[in-house]
Amino acid sequence: MRWSLQVARIAGIRVRIHLTFLLFLGWIAFAYYLIGGLLAAIEGLVFILALFACVLLHEFGHALAARAFGILTPDITLLPIGGLARLQRMPDRPWQEVVVAIAGPLVNVVIAATLILVLGHDTPFSYSEVFDQPRENLLVRLAVVNVALVVFNLIPAFPMDGGRVLRAVLALTMDYTRATQIAGGIGQVFAVALGIIGLLWNPLLILIAVFVYLGAQQEVTMTRMKALSREMTVTDAMITHVMTLPAHASITEAIELLLRTTQTEFPVLDDTGRGLGVLTRDHIFSALKRRDPTVAVVDVMHREPPLVRPDDSFEDAFRRLQESSSPAMLVVDDGGRLLGMITPEHVGDLMLVHSFRLRSGRDAPSVP
Repeated sequence: MRWSLQVARIAGIRVRIHLTFLLFLGWIAFAYYLIGGLLAAIEGLVFILALFACVLLHEFGHALAARAFGILTPDITLLPIGGLARLQRMPDRPWQEVVVAIAGPLVNVVIAATLILVLGHDTPFSYSEVFDQPRENLLVRLAVVNVALVVFNLIPAFPMDGGRVLRAVLALTMDYTRATQIAGGIGQVFAVALGIIGLLWNPLLILIAVFVYLGAQQEVTMTRMKALSREMTVTDAMITHVMTLPAHASITEAIELLLRTTQTEFPVLDDTGRGLGVLTRDHIFSALKRRDPTVAVVDVMHREPPLVRPDDSFEDAFRRLQESSSPAMLVVDDGGRLLGMITPEHVGDLMLVHSFRLRSGRDAPSVP
């Protein structure tokens, strides 16, 4: 994710902090300072950091449960509105998705239960004082917030964990895509309701509502792509009219090509036509800012992009593209020479055309 910094690597998973999270910490410190001075600001920051440590453990619950099914998690990013574990893919079987989804809230259940046990049943717990009283017992506040995290995450609406459980349960009796559409629709209705509540009560809820709405929409889109990919081969999805760059080309030459075409990703080839990497628009502009424009494109390109054959299953190819960090996938012949290219943006266009064709009752064409 852009604008994020890696701060640790735990169990092979990169832990990243989004820059907006640092701004959020500054805002929290200032808000608590207004309530109770410097000491309150320090205590407020300690509480927020402890809270997000619980959020991080929640995300590791998802990641480790997914690992049990052979699904890796490249990174976990902390945002002001929570954490985001980027799984390479979701489990293929509904019961596995239930396990992965429920593993995160179960971590919060264990944390809350442990804190309540340590504090004793006679300790008063009040959610209303969690943020309003900066000097309230830290452990009490963490226990209350972990209970709130469990309740919020189990709401049966995407992209919360409860929405994934709902989707998995629905998928037992109906098509997976239809189950996703239902859970995603519920998620978007919930987001609208949350946004209205935010307008009346707390503006922070509006930010959460936007995240929920977009997350639900993205999940439905990705599921549609996955369903579409099962019906196609790589030949059906690849771009065949591709402008390329030789390995010896400079950034200056790449700029000229960028300005003469609408293409934003350019395969870089050796003298025999074999793909060496992919140069993107962002690579070009980054090189202009930091390096000499005469530098060779091979020095700034994305190296070793995924390679596929024309008759490969598009479902497998699309999964490989998702799991990689490459901006594009190169389609090559048996000799490794370039035949075409697949980009996430092109896949999105293909899916959009396919959905329009389905609505009109016609077959979706391949898009060259």
